[in-house]
Amino acid sequence: MCKAADVTLSLGNGDAGAGSSYRSLLIKNTSGKTCTIQGYPGVSYVGGSGGDQIGQDAYREGTKGPAVKLEPGQSAAADIQFVQAHNFDPAACQPTAVKGLRVYLPQETASKFVPDEGTGCAGKQIPGHQLSVKTVHRA
Repeated sequence: MCKAADVTLSLGNGDAGAGSSYRSLLIKNTSGKTCTIQGYPGVSYVGGSGGDQIGQDAYREGTKGPAVKLEPGQSAAADIQFVQAHNFDPAACQPTAVKGLRVYLPQETASKFVPDEGTGCAGKQIPGHQLSVKTVHRA
């Protein structure tokens, strides 16, 4: 299985529509060995000086896909939907500045940080999901 130390993470260019933006989380194997990745990455907003989680983890959308074998230098991706914080009632949302994303690869306990400043919802009772993630697929 691909481990956090085996990869670099970045966000690809995105698309927007209906109050959301859509971007791919790019997972590149930068190790010298082949690794395999399958399932959903754990994704959440983080902020503050200590990298505190802001709001709920990303909702896992769809079905778990097949395993993706990554040779050194190859990439996989997981598509993320970012719902605009202003779509939610401010009292429920509790808009909060975010510094980026904390990401856990599937079956991994070590996380990685992906910078992406913006605004998230710190409130736990928003109607819907501020983040949704799909299963990893070949990039």
